[in-house]
Amino acid sequence: MQKISIIVPCFNEEAVLPKLFDRVTDAAAGWGMEAEILCVDDGSRDRTWELLKVQNQKDPRWRCLSFARNFGHQAAVSAGLHYATGDAAVIMDADLQDPPEEIMHLLARWREGFEVVFATRKKRRDPPFKKILAWGFYRVLARMTPLPLARDAGDFCLLDRKVVNIMNAMPERNRYLRGLRTWCGFKQSSVEFERGERAAGAPQYTFKKSFKLAMDGLFSFSAVPLRLATYLGLWVSGFAFLGAVFTLAQKIFAEQFARIGLAPGPGFPTVVISILFLGGVQLICLGILGEYIGRIYDEVKGRPLWIVRDSAGLAPVAPPNSKSDGEKS
Repeated sequence: MQKISIIVPCFNEEAVLPKLFDRVTDAAAGWGMEAEILCVDDGSRDRTWELLKVQNQKDPRWRCLSFARNFGHQAAVSAGLHYATGDAAVIMDADLQDPPEEIMHLLARWREGFEVVFATRKKRRDPPFKKILAWGFYRVLARMTPLPLARDAGDFCLLDRKVVNIMNAMPERNRYLRGLRTWCGFKQSSVEFERGERAAGAPQYTFKKSFKLAMDGLFSFSAVPLRLATYLGLWVSGFAFLGAVFTLAQKIFAEQFARIGLAPGPGFPTVVISILFLGGVQLICLGILGEYIGRIYDEVKGRPLWIVRDSAGLAPVAPPNSKSDGEKS
């Protein structure tokens, strides 16, 4: 009998977990296959871990990990993929904005032969500012990377076992899983769904975290920012050359320029503006280089992607990039 693994990263989700347990359990009855639900507590500060352990005792299909600290959403999802044993894995958020009832539609596409099935948001109930930023980011990223990245598709998706194995073998630390699943290739399809509101509690994915994820996606799958620095330098040099020609012409043809109101004047403001402009361009270019170098620095350290503090229904194993597991159950 085939088996499906449901991966649910959790961070301070005490308020929503009882509803999550009920809805996922009810939805699983209609999947027609064996199921395991892997919940990864990403260093929560509330009673999330206590509730997960109680649920594991009630229903052994709910298998849980607890991180030693907050390692981030993408690390929690990666840990879930690392521990998944199913023929396919579904990634969904704990806040129920990704409806578990939609998993049956993802499974239907998988049974048709598709190995990556992502859920595309046809409607999302988010603040207008967030909607605009998300709409713009997906389209900018799609233009800046050679990969056919899906627009308006989050982490809610189904991955075949062979895709999970490939993603588990990828050692990179600053992970953008939406890009990695596309990079893997295979037959991909999408299912439209309406993203709902949080079932309970306050949003845990802040603007800062969303911005970091966007930067990881941009710098992990595109070298365009480096080229932009080059193009910006060329444009600035071009304008500087034209400015020099114009200034020289003012000096040579001072009377003619005076007649049209462009007589040469004191150069102090021009010098200050030019210095500030060029300084800003240099800092932008250094910042772009710093983003790439910082990611290289993270990779070469080779630290583990996560550290497990406790587990329920699972035997902790060493994560990728770790020279020793260093974990206790």
